[in-house]
Amino acid sequence: MTISKNIREIVLDTETTGLNPEDGDRIVDIGCVELINHIQTGKVYQTYVNPKKLMNEEALRITGITNDFLLDKPLFEDIADEFLDFVKDSTLVIHNAKFDIDFLNTELSRIGKPLFKLEDAVDTLTLAKIKFPGSAVNLDALCRKFEIDTSIRVTHGALVDCYLLAEVYLNLLGGRQSNLLFENGNPQSNSIKKTSSRHKFREARKFFPTDKEIEAHEAFLQTLNNPKWHSFMENQKKQSINQIK
Repeated sequence: MTISKNIREIVLDTETTGLNPEDGDRIVDIGCVELINHIQTGKVYQTYVNPKKLMNEEALRITGITNDFLLDKPLFEDIADEFLDFVKDSTLVIHNAKFDIDFLNTELSRIGKPLFKLEDAVDTLTLAKIKFPGSAVNLDALCRKFEIDTSIRVTHGALVDCYLLAEVYLNLLGGRQSNLLFENGNPQSNSIKKTSSRHKFREARKFFPTDKEIEAHEAFLQTLNNPKWHSFMENQKKQSINQIK
């Protein structure tokens, strides 16, 4: 089996005027965080979008994004190409992927751009339900479970939630980077600093597993008593192989 040397994933989140694109709700904020081999690279993408529609009261309360703030922001068609260029053919990592992809595809279909396929995304909500059956698995609950500091988030913002989701995703995979905190308490800042975690952080190996190591890992997986976790690992392997093709 050939392992990709450059597995690129994009942790993605959006904020919207409401809950249903079929009712005319639109995207107002897009955030993306790049991962290479599940490690944050520091490369991000974020933009606000003028939805040409008023925010509903609940969306305004949750995000703090006002209609006046959005007036001078670019339209989706103005940022579509740079957004698509950033994500390229990478696997999207999204919490409740159907919600964000439905909104993105509605926007893309309006301007005749290629659509995303839901089945190509990694849905961390699904992974969390497997790992914590019967428990609350929204982003806040998962941050509490993994002891991830959420004090940087005063209101929901796409980029801030991407940073938190990247931490959650790595924990769901079984590993953890050090916690992320923004300088000066500014949740919209792209400048971040890392603080030590109670978990030991190991730097990524600068070489790839040998065939013997891969075989030993596969043998170990067969000894586990959790077939759902094994299925998840198989799906991750298929995604890696698909990215090579």
